[in-house]
Amino acid sequence: MAELVLKNVEKAYGEVKVLKNINLDIKTGELIVFVGPSGCGKSTLLRMIAGLERITGGDFSIDGVRMNDIPPAQRGIAMVFQSYALYPHMTVRDNMSFALKIAKKSPAEIEAAVEKAARILQLTPYLDRLPKALSGGQRQRVAIGRSIVRDPKVYLFDEPLSNLDAALRVATRIEIAQLKEAMPNSTMIYVTHDQVEAMTLATRIVVLTVGNGIGQVGTPLELYERPENEFVAQFIGSPAMNLLPGEIVETGATTTIKLAGGGMALSTVPTQASDKGMAVNVGVRPEDFVPTDAAHIFAGTVEITEALGELTQLYFERNGAANPVIAKLPGIHSGLRKTEVKLTADAKKVHVFANGKSLLYR
Repeated sequence: MAELVLKNVEKAYGEVKVLKNINLDIKTGELIVFVGPSGCGKSTLLRMIAGLERITGGDFSIDGVRMNDIPPAQRGIAMVFQSYALYPHMTVRDNMSFALKIAKKSPAEIEAAVEKAARILQLTPYLDRLPKALSGGQRQRVAIGRSIVRDPKVYLFDEPLSNLDAALRVATRIEIAQLKEAMPNSTMIYVTHDQVEAMTLATRIVVLTVGNGIGQVGTPLELYERPENEFVAQFIGSPAMNLLPGEIVETGATTTIKLAGGGMALSTVPTQASDKGMAVNVGVRPEDFVPTDAAHIFAGTVEITEALGELTQLYFERNGAANPVIAKLPGIHSGLRKTEVKLTADAKKVHVFANGKSLLYR
């Protein structure tokens, strides 16, 4: 059980700052997920918490105790790495108990800790096997079990599922969720680039940007439904949110935006009279678009279709723009390629951004 506080934490390599102004409170029992593009510093931040990277600015504390200069072994932290890092000549039991033997725990304590962790992770039948006799998912569970037996204050996971195939990723993700349910008072920090892992596992998600620190912190649904800025709006969700340029033409509790492509959008994001004429970007998630024959937000020719069975993805021409407009329609929609389709969306699901920031948070 632990509460972590990062205050104005920074990381620099020489003159290059890779993390700056990291301010974050992590409560006891939370499972916090760090996500962000490659190079944003999410693994670096995790390693700073573990003590494997030096903090070059600010303060980091656990339960009110400043940790900046405390060695990793004394922080009460256990880390599960991307690679399993198991000793190949040791059995599962010996791998899990090794750290406790080094700490000179009694045989009875070691046996009790290993049996408890094995029971939680459903590894009891495999305790006398070598790692080579285990599947990838079982090996990852052993790596997690090696952390559990130490009974740390904080668990750190650095992309623990990235080496697994798709089916094992799903199964192991569910096992991690069940592990968190079985250990409700354990504080966990999890790094991933997989949005599904972030959305399904996290108590809160921390979205990191490249060179600018934290983009937004919130529950998975807060980030999905109410992103603070265009970066978060497009990073959370796959495919990314569509952004369409336009101009506010009517203000009030419901805002009307005229789109550059000729469409009109209604949004429940409130605006002021002084906002009339403001250049904005209208944000609509692909799954929130619906076809219409009436007033539309976007109309275009379908360039590519992807039939996925449960849904169909439509990619539209966009006059040379870098990113195509994408719509996700439930079910099977054949014969739409090279045809014109008009799209609209519920006003409650239409986002409005000015200068990269959501007008909802003004």
